[in-house]
Amino acid sequence: MYSSILLKPSQRSPCLRLASLCAAASLLCVTPVQAQNQEPDFSAMALKWARGMAKTAQPQTATPLRLELTVGALDSRLKLAPCGNVEAYMPPGARLWGHSRVGLRCVDGMSKWNVSIPLTLKAFGPAWVVRGQVMAGSALAQSDVVSVEVDWAEDTSPVLLDPALWLGQTAARNLSTGQVLRQGLVRPTQVFQAGTQVRVVAQGPGFEVSSDGQALSVGVVGQMTRVRMDNGRITSGTVLDARTVKIDL
Repeated sequence: MYSSILLKPSQRSPCLRLASLCAAASLLCVTPVQAQNQEPDFSAMALKWARGMAKTAQPQTATPLRLELTVGALDSRLKLAPCGNVEAYMPPGARLWGHSRVGLRCVDGMSKWNVSIPLTLKAFGPAWVVRGQVMAGSALAQSDVVSVEVDWAEDTSPVLLDPALWLGQTAARNLSTGQVLRQGLVRPTQVFQAGTQVRVVAQGPGFEVSSDGQALSVGVVGQMTRVRMDNGRITSGTVLDARTVKIDL
């Protein structure tokens, strides 16, 4: 025969009461402790900051570029001291374009720290792309390119979206199929050598006169050149084409 004894609360063992109190305390405290020790989402901080900055960082175009932002994460082995205020910033010399980094620094904490997170910004928009091989020194024509959507941020060199910036200009080097027309890939076309006889057109309010002269330097469309007039006077003007120099009065 078995017998059992029911202890009243006042008769319970001190050890049993202590164990019950510890168990209750652990249930009450587990959530606050975990929340206090949980590290901030630094990747989310960097992404939020970059989204705000990207709107002002992109080039001004008629149609806004379509932006895509992705961020990496800090090394999981990195242990940072608690901080009351974390500030995001762009490291000196860096640019929010293509592959970059966003800095995060503690500005309110017992231990100041400074880290960075990798970030990639893609900016999709229309651009002119070479449709076939274009040899260095060749003048670019409309038939040499096609308009497609590309990632402007794939390269730091600006995209030549306005045809006036490349049409009729000379390829600075061999251009291959699929290559985006960017600054540095083309240069103004030279249309005459020094010593060439040219026509100098002078324009003013309500009038235009022309005279002959001799170029003293090479002529590049859109750039300045020096010309000696028939009367011996030397002047400067803008090259319009292979035979014409314009002077604004």
